[in-house]
Amino acid sequence: MGREGGGHVVPVDPGTVVGGLKKKGAGARSWLLMDASGLETVLDVDKYEIMHRVQIHARDLRIIDPLLSYPSAILGRERAIVLNLEHIKAIITSEEVLLRDPSDDNVTPVVEELRRRLKPMNANREDQREEKDSNVQHDIETTDEDESPFEFRALEVALEAICSYLAARTLELETAVYPALDMLTSKISSRNLDRVRKLKSQMTRLTARVQKVRDELEQLLDDDDDMADLYLSRKLSGASPVSGSGAASWFLASPTIGSKISRASRASIATVRGDENDVEELEMLLEAYFMQIDGTFNKLTTLREYIDNTEDYINIQLDNHRNQLIQLELFLSSGTVCSSIYSLIAGIFGMNIPYSWNQEHGYMFKWVVAISGIICAVLFILIISYARFKGLVGS
Repeated sequence: MGREGGGHVVPVDPGTVVGGLKKKGAGARSWLLMDASGLETVLDVDKYEIMHRVQIHARDLRIIDPLLSYPSAILGRERAIVLNLEHIKAIITSEEVLLRDPSDDNVTPVVEELRRRLKPMNANREDQREEKDSNVQHDIETTDEDESPFEFRALEVALEAICSYLAARTLELETAVYPALDMLTSKISSRNLDRVRKLKSQMTRLTARVQKVRDELEQLLDDDDDMADLYLSRKLSGASPVSGSGAASWFLASPTIGSKISRASRASIATVRGDENDVEELEMLLEAYFMQIDGTFNKLTTLREYIDNTEDYINIQLDNHRNQLIQLELFLSSGTVCSSIYSLIAGIFGMNIPYSWNQEHGYMFKWVVAISGIICAVLFILIISYARFKGLVGS
């Protein structure tokens, strides 16, 4: 294939797309184009060629720029769907899907799934012929499933990939968090606290990512106009001056559209022509993945609650230890006061001052020592009893 616009267009073998891109080293500017017939092409073009090809503005293209940090978004434009879901950055039209950086390890499963869903027409016919020989009814059901518009099939692959990716990250986090929290509750140490702190930071970031995708799907489900903007095949049919029986001749007469648009898109145009406000098909598609991402979000919420409960339990343990130290301090302080009184009496009698009353009364020393010790012990018992009576010391 020759030059197109200002960039190179290189047809590739489906089995060597990822490896070929890595060798070229142009992943940051590479796009994988896959049309409705399953044909794959690697495009090394600039942003102006992409804007002209899919008819979007520069601000829409900046949303899927990997060098810029934009939140997840699904935007419906006149002739394209701009898709920015974490690492999945794509532009979907009614005839083709442009996937950015297909050599990325996280994008590779999306490429493989697109190949499976959008196999070449010859392969589809062979599969259908084999299925027809084995099970005619199954062939009819498979044909009915393929009647979904091309843009919805590509969108479903992206939604399934991002939901599975976030669910897998959540499962990995759960596997690491629960043992770490159990270890922390059994032994409170700086190492365990630091480990839980890092896991909590990861959970906070992952929750924000999941919530953004969830909010985007919820926003689409709440607005029928936004969902209607994603019906590219319907809008394409609405732009045609013919309707009903003239649709087939219009597709055949248009070399740029009729040669590329798939059988699925034409079938969708025929079914949706009667009601342009009907978004039930897309609504069911989005609801399915909204429930999946909402389940992932609920898992993260439950995980956060478990972490908060563990933190509360640890704080209770620390408070209990702190109270025990306060009780010990009270015992020591009470003992110190009583010992000070005893030391005061000993100091008075130990002064090197001649007293007339201590002459010929040496037997009084043992009584003074015994009585002073008994008074100090009774005073200590009274202090501790008063503290227990007031609830300051546990019984």
